[in-house]
Formats: sequence, C-alpha cells, structure tokens
Amino acid sequence: MLSVTPDVALLILGILLLTTVFAGSLSSRFGLPALIGFLALGMLAGVDGPGGIGFDNYALTQGIGVACLIFILFSGGLDTDWRDVKRVLPPALVLATVGVLLSASITAAAAVYLLGLEPLQGFLLGAVVASTDAAAVFAILRSSGLDLHGEVPALIEVESGSNDPMAIFLVGAALLFITAPGTSPLSLVPDFAVQMAMGSIIGLGVGYLLPEVLKRSNFYHGGLAFVISIAGALIAYGLAELLQGNGFLAAYLAGLVAGNRTYKARLIVSTFQDGMAWLAQVVMFLTLGLLVAPSNLLDVALPGLAIAFILMFVARPLSVFICLAPFRRFGWRAKLFVSWAGLRGAVPIVLATFPMVAGIPGAFTIFNVVFFVVLVSSVIQGPSINWMAARLGMGGRRDRKGMEGVEEPLLDPAAKS
Repeated sequence: MLSVTPDVALLILGILLLTTVFAGSLSSRFGLPALIGFLALGMLAGVDGPGGIGFDNYALTQGIGVACLIFILFSGGLDTDWRDVKRVLPPALVLATVGVLLSASITAAAAVYLLGLEPLQGFLLGAVVASTDAAAVFAILRSSGLDLHGEVPALIEVESGSNDPMAIFLVGAALLFITAPGTSPLSLVPDFAVQMAMGSIIGLGVGYLLPEVLKRSNFYHGGLAFVISIAGALIAYGLAELLQGNGFLAAYLAGLVAGNRTYKARLIVSTFQDGMAWLAQVVMFLTLGLLVAPSNLLDVALPGLAIAFILMFVARPLSVFICLAPFRRFGWRAKLFVSWAGLRGAVPIVLATFPMVAGIPGAFTIFNVVFFVVLVSSVIQGPSINWMAARLGMGGRRDRKGMEGVEEPLLDPAAKS
C-alpha cells in the first residue's frame, strides 16, 4: 500500500470533502437525496472505483458512524419545536417502538424466505433496517421545499429522531441471541427499561444545563459557545452509555431541551450545529461509500430489491397503519404519507457494521443487502416525496419568495370529526 505524508493525506481529505459536497449538490439537481451523491463519490474513490482506495475497516467505520449520528440527532433536536413534540408524542413513541418491532418482524420473515437466512439472522437484518433515518428525513423535509401543514411533519421528524434506540436495542438483542442461544427474551426487558430511562434522564439533564452554562458565562460572545455545544452533545451520549442508558436518545433529547430554552447563544449554536450535522452526514456517507465495493452488491441485487420493496410497500405501511389506528386524527392519507416518508439512510448501514465487527455468520451478506436496501429507498422514496404529497393532497411546494403552496388539509376531513 502506498504511504503518504500527513500533509498529503490532509490535502486528499480536504479535496474529498469538497468534492463530496459538489456531488451531493449535483445529485440534488436531479431530484435525488444528497446522500446519494455522498455515497457515490465514496464508492468511486473506493477499491472498485478509479480512486482505488482500499478501505475495509468496519470497526473504524462503526466508530465514525456513531460519532456522526450523535451530532445529527443533537442538531435535529435543536431544530424541533417542543410544541410540535407535545402534540405528536404518543403516536410518535408508538411508531418509534412498536412500529420498529413490527417492521423488523415482517422484514425478518421475508429475509428468511428470500435469502435463506436462519430466523435469528433474518431478525437481525430486519432490526437493522427497521428504523427510519433521522439524517435522511431531516434533510429531505427541510430542503425539499415541501410546505406541509398540521401534525404529520412533526410526527415524521420526532419518530425518526427517537426510533434509533429501539432499533439499536433489537440489533443488540439479536446479536445476543445468536452468540448466547440460551438467553431468555424476558431477561432483556429490564435492560430496555434502564436504557430508555437513563437515556431520557441524562438527555433532559444535559439539555437543561447546557443553556445554563452559556447564560451564566460570557462564552456566548465568541466561538467557545460552539465548543460547549459540542461538549454537551458528546457528554450526553457518553454519560448515558456509561450509565447503561441509550446515548442516541440522550443526544436527541439534549438537543431538544436546549433548543427550546431561551439564551443569547441559541441562534448561533443552532446554526453551528446545523453545519456540524451536514459535516457529519458528508463524512459518514463518504466513509460508508469507501467501505462498500459495488461488485459485492451484484450477488444480492435481486433479493435486496425484493427486501427493499417489502420494506417500503408492506412492512412500513402495515406498521404505520397498525400503530396509528388508535389515533383517529390521522386519516388514511396521512398514514400513507408517513409510510412513504420513512426513508432509510446511514443508520441502517452503520448498524450493519455491528454484525461484521462481532463476526456473526452471514454478516457480510446482511451488510450488502442493507446497503442495497438503503440505495433503493433513497433513489425511489426520496425524489418522490413531493409527488406523493401532491397526490395525497398533503400540501404544496414553496415558491422562490417563500409563499405557501396549495393549502390542502393534512388530515382527512373525516378525521377531524
């Protein structure tokens, strides 16, 4: 392998980051999510592309992915209005827990049949792809020009920001059942309760203290406020994990609480963290693109396409309609749109590195299938969000002056009664 000096390595890294941004902008011009451009450049720079960079360190990729997800979730929480959260909290939590479990189970059955996996391996694959991706959802909803009214956009964002803990728990449970076959599922219930409780407590606490630190100091005058906000996100995740809580939930809640409190540095911190989230997306998708060899996807193309279609057209809609059935204010149009807006992105690919690092049988196949599912979801669902909204009468697009588009009701008329 050709060795390079640190200055050349930094130059290459800078060029890759800049080119990745241009690739994301180019993909957006064709109606594709920016992540497609990020991934495509990573694959072009990888071992099968003209770049020829050999990279197969799954453990490092997992670490980079976790670090990036912390800032994506923290930024997503900062930009979420607590008033919207209160309105949609019950249905969002049902979707983020029961919905993820239902999607994982349905996809697992398909994976066992189509890929010939063992039931636990199939459930592992289902758990990996079950959660919607916060980065993809936040990016699509905030950059697509959609002007959605009512509670559905808040429901989609809160669900995507809070369903990762359930997916991570299910992935960990599946890995445990595979490596320790005698484990009882009931023994995991207390662990899940502790993870959610400690993650919530730490996240709420850090989110409350972060503005207090900034209000009681002069740090808001300079760039140290940015450093403190970075520290807050990392402390929320790290402390929660240290105390057996869920760090991703803590990071999201810390951002949510801090973003809804009043302090002088709130605007600049929010703007800075938005930039951090975009940087995290670029780095994460570029790294994931480098990790994947397109030649390895050919063997799983047909079953991967089938799994993607089952996830998009069967598992996700069924889980949404079942979970939202008790909430009559959401009509069938709203449920269909929530189903279609459940994009898959970097989170499933990052979770797919866990079986690779653990050395689980069939992990390589699972990783490639997951990557293929994410590509299909991004290429089909991402560009068609606006079309689906128009077909369902869910709202319109903003024009260049920021005016609202067609003002159709977000919920079915029958649902209002």
